[in-house]
Amino acid sequence: MKPTLSSFHSLHSPLFHPLISRHRRPRCPRMDSSSPPHHHSNQNKTKIIVTMGATGCGKSRLSIDLATHFPHSQIINSDKMQLYNGLDITTNKIPLHERKGFPHFLLGDLDTIDADVSPSQFRSAAGLTIANIVSRGNLPLLVGGSNSFIHALLVETFDPQVDVFTGPDSVSHLLRYDCCFLWVDVAWSVLSDYLCERVDEMLESGMLEELAQFYDPTKVGVRVGLRKAIGVPEFDEYFRKYPPWESEDNGRVPKEGCDQARKEVYEEAVRLIKDNTCILAKRQIGKIMRLRKAGWDLKRLDATATFRAMMMKKKKNKSSSPASSDLEWRDIWEREVMEPSVKAVRRFLQ
Repeated sequence: MKPTLSSFHSLHSPLFHPLISRHRRPRCPRMDSSSPPHHHSNQNKTKIIVTMGATGCGKSRLSIDLATHFPHSQIINSDKMQLYNGLDITTNKIPLHERKGFPHFLLGDLDTIDADVSPSQFRSAAGLTIANIVSRGNLPLLVGGSNSFIHALLVETFDPQVDVFTGPDSVSHLLRYDCCFLWVDVAWSVLSDYLCERVDEMLESGMLEELAQFYDPTKVGVRVGLRKAIGVPEFDEYFRKYPPWESEDNGRVPKEGCDQARKEVYEEAVRLIKDNTCILAKRQIGKIMRLRKAGWDLKRLDATATFRAMMMKKKKNKSSSPASSDLEWRDIWEREVMEPSVKAVRRFLQ
């Protein structure tokens, strides 16, 4: 039975975890936040792969690459906005055709979009998802940018009342799983430019139309659940002034020659999305550095050259040889990110 977040009556219920049939229930540590450490040696711990990094750095691509090399892998999402069903473009869910048939868990499973998922709830849901995957002899591969969720899931003892990323409390280095951490990093000067370009590409791919369908004038200002996704609050002002139901082209990017006032409101929303995306990425990097400082053994994979080549490829798309530049960035990715990751995972599993 596939564990899903939507298996539960309420996000605030103590039953917020995937259901596992009794006859297949594996032996595993209790997943409640107050449970004491059960293991002190990695030899007895469940092995999992953890792919980390800022938004847009290629974590999902790497997870699929790894699953291709380790076919018994099953992927667990740890991005809090991607838990929800909806806004697939806005939240950058990996499209179905790019998943290459590998199972993905806790990805778009939650239909209750107007409630927040706490780190404790994620710890419970993801913890039992891992146990279920392992019980079938498969390898859990955790991927996502919500480091507060990753921390809550992995530490042996988790206190939901303490935010180790903002307060004086230190991050624990004691983990309840045997983890192989893969940290995809990109130089900020390159990543920030890429993130801004990606926003433009998302809009061209239908993000505005998606947000227009999601817009609810009675929920303007409500910042819970999926409504926290970057893009939703930023376009509230635009849709408030230009309601989707009053214009046939409201779900498309304003073109030259359209109403100047409308274009300015649109451009301001886009600017805010780009700014807030970069702020999110910086915050994520800061949390990763705090985990690393605490002793988490993160293997850094430098994807800067890959992203630089990708952006160069986009600039050359109108030239006579776009295919060669496409091959170039893929070759760099395989050499500098994918191959070192595969070697690290192979050593870890052996």
